[in-house]
Amino acid sequence: MTITKNSIIKGIHNKPILVDIFYLSDKTPKPIIIFCHGYKGFKDWGAWNIMAKTFAEAGFCFIKFNFSHNGGTKEQPIDFPDLEAFGNNNFTKELDDLDTVINWIYKGSTLKEEININAISLLGHSRGGGIVSIKAEEDSRIKNCISLAGVSDFKARFNEGSESFISWKKTGVKYVLNGRTKQQMPHYFQFYQDFVTNEVRLTINRAVSNLKIPHLIIHGSDDTSVSVEEAKTLHKWNSKSELKIIEGANHVFETSHPWLKNSLSIELQNVVNVILEFLK
Repeated sequence: MTITKNSIIKGIHNKPILVDIFYLSDKTPKPIIIFCHGYKGFKDWGAWNIMAKTFAEAGFCFIKFNFSHNGGTKEQPIDFPDLEAFGNNNFTKELDDLDTVINWIYKGSTLKEEININAISLLGHSRGGGIVSIKAEEDSRIKNCISLAGVSDFKARFNEGSESFISWKKTGVKYVLNGRTKQQMPHYFQFYQDFVTNEVRLTINRAVSNLKIPHLIIHGSDDTSVSVEEAKTLHKWNSKSELKIIEGANHVFETSHPWLKNSLSIELQNVVNVILEFLK
């Protein structure tokens, strides 16, 4: 298996995008899966590397990347050494980063003989599920959209009108504790302002309702971070979508970071099987 880690692509927001590529090198064009991580996520979280290898073994070229403002750096792609970048992230930057990655694939990069650019699927976890839903609707290069424990509504998460929101607006910054790293992670008010400026584009309901390509929604029944009801809502908005609920699975399908096993959890293996069936 050919694995390329931490290739650097120039982002349009003055921060690099780090990309990993997994495929079996046999000079035949393979369908592509591009994976987008979620909020407080990164491409090397938990079992994502094993998941990438599993898809590559099944005949796909699997590409995953760090959003340019996810808080990682090229020297330290895991975790969040750059909290200033994290605080300045927003949804449109993530959409721009995804576009940059797709354009980079299209330009051939080093993969030319190994990929089929007419078979690109997007797979997004959590917040990344919302990002891929929007991108898949607006970009004709995308042939399949897969939401994994994905959110259905960005706006609702701002809790407009709440005391915490009013305080955020007044001070310009709020902090969220990362339970694992114990960092106080900043969120600047620009995040909300960017959403308001681009609200029509960033409304997941609009994007999902207009999707014309195959759409798979996967969610764990025991997800306490993003309710399984959000998956059912997505499915309702796009009646042609497929909904698969993984019984007993949490938000990360019973994996954790770091993931020290050599195999996927039963629940994440289940996810992979569902996706393979959907794509084949």
